[in-house]
Amino acid sequence: MSSDAPRHRCTRLSCVTDTEGVGGRSAVVTGGNKGIGAAIVAALLEQGHRVASFSRGGDAPEGALGIACDVTDAAQVDAAFKQAEEAHGPTEILVANSGVTKDTLVLRMSEADFDLVLDTNLKGAFRCAKRASRSMLRRRWGRIIFTGSVVGLYGSPGQVNYSASKAALVGVARSLTREIGARGITANVVAPGFIETDMTATLAEDVVAGYHAAIPAGRLGATREVAATVAFLASEGAGYISGAVIPVDGGLGMGH
Repeated sequence: MSSDAPRHRCTRLSCVTDTEGVGGRSAVVTGGNKGIGAAIVAALLEQGHRVASFSRGGDAPEGALGIACDVTDAAQVDAAFKQAEEAHGPTEILVANSGVTKDTLVLRMSEADFDLVLDTNLKGAFRCAKRASRSMLRRRWGRIIFTGSVVGLYGSPGQVNYSASKAALVGVARSLTREIGARGITANVVAPGFIETDMTATLAEDVVAGYHAAIPAGRLGATREVAATVAFLASEGAGYISGAVIPVDGGLGMGH
């Protein structure tokens, strides 16, 4: 094999090409300190990217740069991106993963609970995408990936606020695709279903059994399966995919 030929390396998450960016690309993952976010950070690190993880406490998985940031505060978002870019260079990959829930039936849902979820899940993602797009536009290359949810299109009782916030991310991604897609920037939504996390580990056995019965795959998903999808969308090979909603839900939503 010629020494000039691209080399490929395979991990348990994905196969990537060594020529994908010199020394990897500069990535930001919000909510990267635990659960799905931590798995995404690990996947991007495996691809050789330089990863900054934003969270309120500033803690991060090993190998990532931890930065304290509350995505509901525009000034904190700007300051966090400045810190990440000083360390890793202009942002080329953004995974807007931060999210909260305030679940209750609509008649019991307060204005404050509705506003908090929308401000974090939707407006927080908007703030980060707006800030990250500056450097992406200058470089004429970028990957913006939003963590949505199967309930964003499928719906879920007691989650009017959460479902609304996740459904709206589809409109954001598709509008960004039409607005800045010609500059080599993609914007997509990954929509996880029921995933094994610390939260689902506390559920009663009968509740989990009900999920298994509803999901065609017959099981909950793994965080690494969501992370693998995100890692692909962040790669060179996904450059012609934009404005898409990629379900990682075992068939639960059937593309709704």
